[in-house]
Amino acid sequence: MNITLSIDEQVAQRARGAAQKMGKSLNQVVRDYLEQLAGSAAEGQQWAQFEERCLASQVQLGIGASRDEANER
Repeated sequence: MNITLSIDEQVAQRARGAAQKMGKSLNQVVRDYLEQLAGSAAEGQQWAQFEERCLASQVQLGIGASRDEANER
């Protein structure tokens, strides 16, 4: 997929220089960033789901409940 971005020319020149120092093209740096961003979002969602499962397990096991609440179960 091709995407067109509008950025300041000076920003583009500095970004190209930074990318060159990394041994990459500006295109590759942007592609890498977008892949990382997309992965981070998916990873964040996976962690949220994991946290929900852990919290649900704590409730089922009585973890975090007071002594009286745990003994009632």
